Order: sequence, then structure tokens, then C-alpha cells
Amino acid sequence: MNEIEFGRVFADEEVAAHYQYRAPYPHAVFSILERLVVEPRVVLDAGTGTGALARRFPPSIERIDAVDPSAAMITRGRALPGGDDPRIRWIVGRAEDAPLSPPYGLITSGASLHWMQPEIVLPRFRDALAPGARLSIVDTETTHSGEWRTEMLGIIRRYSPLEHHLETHEMVLQAVQRGVLVLEGEQRTSPEPFDQPVDDYLRLLGSTSTLSRVTLGSRATAFDAECRDLFARHRMSWIRSTVTGYVAWGRPR
Repeated sequence: MNEIEFGRVFADEEVAAHYQYRAPYPHAVFSILERLVVEPRVVLDAGTGTGALARRFPPSIERIDAVDPSAAMITRGRALPGGDDPRIRWIVGRAEDAPLSPPYGLITSGASLHWMQPEIVLPRFRDALAPGARLSIVDTETTHSGEWRTEMLGIIRRYSPLEHHLETHEMVLQAVQRGVLVLEGEQRTSPEPFDQPVDDYLRLLGSTSTLSRVTLGSRATAFDAECRDLFARHRMSWIRSTVTGYVAWGRPR
């Protein structure tokens, strides 16, 4: 199964419900994006999910077209804080062929471009951008500390059906090397603390394509039990981490 096929997991309602336990984008991410927008001040947020980007764009953005193939994600996004913002036009559809209303002063892809078909979406994004506008690829990078993390990675590797998940900065580098993206800049924000109870951390893992219940199937209960045993042995009730925002921008070819 390739990554695009794994992406179909996000149609599951439980996966969509667990998305709220992911670390939010640091505030500095939105300052970077606001600086990148050109006229018209209209943004296409491709692969919006529950609108982690779309629901937090600053008032200077006039309209956000938030596109995602998962109706479950869109429904959750509408119900979350900021989801009723009249500037947001929620669109259920694939970035490859959803109805769009260009030109856009910025196109964003928050931890979602790897779920798309680049040979289709990148030329489509190129044609939908206003003169001087850019595609911005956004993600978070989470760092955990402590001995438990090595053990946790071992559990994840045993259960995950994907041997290597391509990190966003790796995907950007590959796009540049293939000549389909002209990279103009990259920036990381200062790390911010992100702490959550063990139960919420396990729900966060359940929002991922490889460790959701719909993916693990009959192995889901055993995965949960192994994780809880690990946390109990380390006497952990909270997961403490730091989150850094990553933003890359450029022009698709």
C-alpha cells in the first residue's frame, strides 16, 4: 500500500474526531504565511483536513477555499473553533479535481501534499496562482525527550505497516530535485511546549494513517496495551514535547 492509499484512512469518522489531539501550528507559522500572500488576498488550503490552517488565518485574508476529500474531516472542521468563519468556503473534493475559484494569492498544503498526485496537483496549483503568488508547504515537527521515546519508536515500528514515512522537508527536497518545484525559502519557528495526557497522545496516534484503528484492525487493542504498559513502567501520565513549525515556499513547475 502506498501513501496515497493510506490517505484514504482520513475518511474514517474516528480518525477525523481524533485530529483535534494533534499539536496546533505555532502562531509564528501564520505570520510567515501572511507575509507570503499577494493580491488577491485569497488562499487555497489544499488538503485542509479539519482546517488547522484555514480556521486560523488572520483577518487580512479575504477568503479561504478549504478543500479536502474527506467529508468527515470537513464536518469536524466546521464544528471546531473558527469553523463557522464566513470567509471559509469548505469544499469536499480532491485537490486534483475539486472546483476551484482562482486566482489565489497563496496556496497552502498543511502536512497533506504527500497524499496527493504531484504530477496532477502541482501543474494545477501553478495555473491557479496569481502572478507572483507561491505554494507554501507547512508542517509541524515534534520532539520528545526521555528514555521512553526509544521504546515507543520500537512499538510503532512493529505495528506500523509503513516502513518509512517521508518527512515534509524530505518531500520538499525530492520535489526540488525532480524539478517540479522551485524552492524560494524555508523557515522554522521557535519551538513551543506541547504537553498532553497519555490518553490524548494515544488518540493523536489514532489520527494517523498508519496507527489508526481502521488501519491496525485486530491489532489495535494490542498496540494500545503495549503503549499503556510502557507509560506505566515509566510512571508517565503526561507526554511532554516541543513543537516547531516548518514552512517552505516556492513556485510549482
